[in-house]
Amino acid sequence: MNQAQTMTEQEVLNDLLMSEKQMTSALNTFITEATCGNLRQNLKGILNDEWSIHENIYNTMNQKGWYNPSDAPAPEVQKAKTQFSQMPV
Repeated sequence: MNQAQTMTEQEVLNDLLMSEKQMTSALNTFITEATCGNLRQNLKGILNDEWSIHENIYNTMNQKGWYNPSDAPAPEVQKAKTQFSQMPV
């Protein structure tokens, strides 16, 4: 008989965080491609909700020491700022 393997809290939260990243990415695509204003507004509301969920998961993981992204080096941040500021609008 196979024993069911359970996920740890860290694994569950990591899975949820990755799912939220995929969900927000998909919603961004849906919003930019929607031709109906009402649909676009509804999707934006859902996207805001998903951002809140993502933030809560991230904060929980960060507080537990399970997700600690590092800051980008200052020269790379400045390089990105320069590149984006030079893009035509």
